[in-house]
Amino acid sequence: MKLADLAAEPKLIPVTLDSELIVEKYGEPLEFWILDRQPIDKYLQMARTNEDNMDQMVVAVNEMILNEEGTPIVSEGKMLPSTVLMEAFTKVIEALGK
Repeated sequence: MKLADLAAEPKLIPVTLDSELIVEKYGEPLEFWILDRQPIDKYLQMARTNEDNMDQMVVAVNEMILNEEGTPIVSEGKMLPSTVLMEAFTKVIEALGK
C-alpha cells in the first residue's frame, strides 16, 4: 500500500455520551462530533500537557468538540456543564487513540 492512499480530508464522526450519569441527568444520550483526523500540532499540544499546564489540554479538546456542521460548541462565552465536558474530554481522547 502506498502512503498516499491513506491521505484523506478529515471527516466529521459522531461521538455519543451515554453514561448512566448523562442519561439520568439529561434523559437521553448526548451527541457531538469530532474530526476523524487531527493536525499533528494538536497531538503534540496534548502530549506536552502536564499538571502545570492542564489548561492547554482543555483548550485543545474544547476546540475538537464540534456540532454537526463542524463548528466548535464551546465558543464566544458558551460553556458546557463540567460533568458533560469531562465525559466529552474522555471520549475525545479515546477516539484519538483509535
